[in-house]
Amino acid sequence: MKAQVTLTSAEAKRLVAKATAAHPKVKMALKEGIVAIGLGTTNAYVVEEILGERVERGRYLAGFVDALGTCVVPKELRLKEVVIERGKRIEESITAVVERMKPGDVLIKGANAVDARGIAGVMLASDVGGTIAGIYGIAKARGIDLIIPVTLEKLVPGSLDEVSKEAGINVISRSIGIPVGIFPVAGDVITEIEAFRILFGVEALALGAGGVGGGEGSRTFLLKGDAEKVEEAFRAVKAIKGESTVTPARGKCSECEYSQCPRAGR
Repeated sequence: MKAQVTLTSAEAKRLVAKATAAHPKVKMALKEGIVAIGLGTTNAYVVEEILGERVERGRYLAGFVDALGTCVVPKELRLKEVVIERGKRIEESITAVVERMKPGDVLIKGANAVDARGIAGVMLASDVGGTIAGIYGIAKARGIDLIIPVTLEKLVPGSLDEVSKEAGINVISRSIGIPVGIFPVAGDVITEIEAFRILFGVEALALGAGGVGGGEGSRTFLLKGDAEKVEEAFRAVKAIKGESTVTPARGKCSECEYSQCPRAGR
């Protein structure tokens, strides 16, 4: 059986979040180990799926991109990262808890881009690399599982490895928003394609991209597989239609610490 569905940006985030929460590695770590969920818009949906409660999504993020360009939520406005140990939330930051994480534990980190090879990219507004710089090396050294929920809205052409050689805060002469570097990361990437497989056992083929009138950033998919499974996936998509978008908590440009941004101090 075949079915066609369209997901807006917010709906895709919800679908990917559901699949992340249902990922076997995540489910096992929630029972027996540690799951640390970094800040990010898609991760805000992941937190909701895992905790079963709403969060202020606009504050569960650090860097973001909106119509004004690349920006950062002020530290005083951000929510704390969610860290869960053996099924219970603990008051420990992701950079602290990673020091005692081991194989079988899971780090969930969102991304700003993903290329065709499955390499994700995290934008760096901090000149010391931000959270990812502090946790990635430890995760790779110890064999900690890195799960990267990222929607195909963020699919980019070319190689993020190559782009990373050119980007960097201090090599940008002009920018719309805060200039950034890009950090290529490798892990278990979960896009809508993987989400349909994890949740329903159906194959998803990207059929179209983009839209207007609120459909900007959308992706249209062809679903194929067993009739019962395709029907289940179709019903699930209908159930998340109308998912609300995230409005980031912007600070005052006049008080911005990122002096490289052309809006800082205004």
